[in-house]
This record gives sequence, structure tokens and C-alpha cells, in this order.
Amino acid sequence: MDQKTNRDIIRKIMLTEWDPIGVSDIPAAQDEYDVYADTVTGMLANQNASIDAIAQYLFEIATEHMGLSYPTLTERCNKAAKAVVDLQPDL
Repeated sequence: MDQKTNRDIIRKIMLTEWDPIGVSDIPAAQDEYDVYADTVTGMLANQNASIDAIAQYLFEIATEHMGLSYPTLTERCNKAAKAVVDLQPDL
């Protein structure tokens, strides 16, 4: 698969599993996390990143860049990271 296809797959995971600001049902916001999807795609391609590294990155984005904090945030970051890393052999 090419880089754009990989990013599209990761974008979908981020919208369904991570989605810290709740935009997954808004058609005009489907590209909201593209910059983060690009970074995660790069992490997988260039560094063979672990679930923990990706979850930590997503948590940092949500807490430090978006200013969010809620009880299920860590779980959402871990769930999205696991889903992304599980795709790695197919990317």
C-alpha cells in the first residue's frame, strides 16, 4: 500500500478509536487528525514504533496540545495505538 492509503487507514482508526474531541460524526471534520495520522504513519514506517510509544504520543497531543483531560483518555490512546500497531504487518 502507498503512504496515502496507510494514512487513510490510520485516519479512520484515529477517528473511531481515539477521537478525543468527538468529531468522528462530523463530515466536514474528517481531516481533523490528519497531521497526527501523518506522524503516526511515519512512526510506524521509520521507527517500528511500539504501542506504548504511539499511545504516549496520542496522549501528549490530547493533553498538552488540545488541553484535554478525562477518565477514559488513556484507554482511548492505548486502544488506538494497539489498533494502529496491529496493522503494521499490512502497511
